[in-house]
Amino acid sequence: MVNNTIQWFPGHMHKARKEIEEAIPQVDVIIEVLDARIPFSSENPMISQIRGDKPVVKVLNKRDLADPELTDLWIAHFEKEQGVKAMAITTSNPQEVHKIMELCRKLAPHREEIGKNIRTMIMGIPNVGKSTIINTLAGRTIAVTGNQPAVTRRQQRINLQNGIVLSDTPGILWPKVENPHSGFRLAATGAVKDTAMEYEDVAFYTVEYLAQAYPERLKERYEIEEMPESDLEIMEEIGRRRGALQSGGRVNLHKASEILLHELRNGTLGQLTLELPEMITKELVEVEIEAARKAEEKAKKKEERRKRYLKNKR
Repeated sequence: MVNNTIQWFPGHMHKARKEIEEAIPQVDVIIEVLDARIPFSSENPMISQIRGDKPVVKVLNKRDLADPELTDLWIAHFEKEQGVKAMAITTSNPQEVHKIMELCRKLAPHREEIGKNIRTMIMGIPNVGKSTIINTLAGRTIAVTGNQPAVTRRQQRINLQNGIVLSDTPGILWPKVENPHSGFRLAATGAVKDTAMEYEDVAFYTVEYLAQAYPERLKERYEIEEMPESDLEIMEEIGRRRGALQSGGRVNLHKASEILLHELRNGTLGQLTLELPEMITKELVEVEIEAARKAEEKAKKKEERRKRYLKNKR
């Protein structure tokens, strides 16, 4: 069980949550943008707490970077939930982006029937392509786009002039990523700043998964004939193949890590998905067991302190 957890909750994100909670009663449909490579890990559990029974369109963006078969699997998985519709898009295809509005209309037909605008709110963690989607829907540059997490800082309302009003929100992460596996995946895809976790740890975690799920991609890309057994040996092999060497011929693991993560993020390694629904089920059980163990440990220490206090009082 890996134990790295990300705690990343800048002040503007705390403020954003409060603003979203205040605005949600006036919203008809929520649009949640996810990264198709990590559909679960890029879901914000805070959104499910905030939304109540509001219908949601889950947009799996960056489908061109994700494994198409697994994207279909995730769409089916999400649509098992009441009031949820899911779709996969790439922002390089504006027609796909505009289909988001069709789903919003299906989820709030009562608004159109009475001649009112459908009020939508678009949400998503940083760096999932939310701003590009907004600009495509609006047909002009409204939201600032950038490859750095947390570019959007404040809420804004945009009338799309097609019967739909869109409220934009800052990209918000939740206070603590409880599932350590999700922490690594968020870091691997660039959803959190590279300073949030050790770069090499992220690369080692990622290469271990890729060696199991997509060994042929690694072999082909880095011209590896026989896949080494350990993550360290694989990273060293990648470093050697790509000239990431230090004096004395030693592999510069940081440089090798940069190469791997950069090529994962820009799609050079091919269409990859880093998680499956059944994997998540298993991981969440692990998280619960770990939380129970920590709670038990805490209670035990508290009891020991109480006993010491009573003993000293005598």
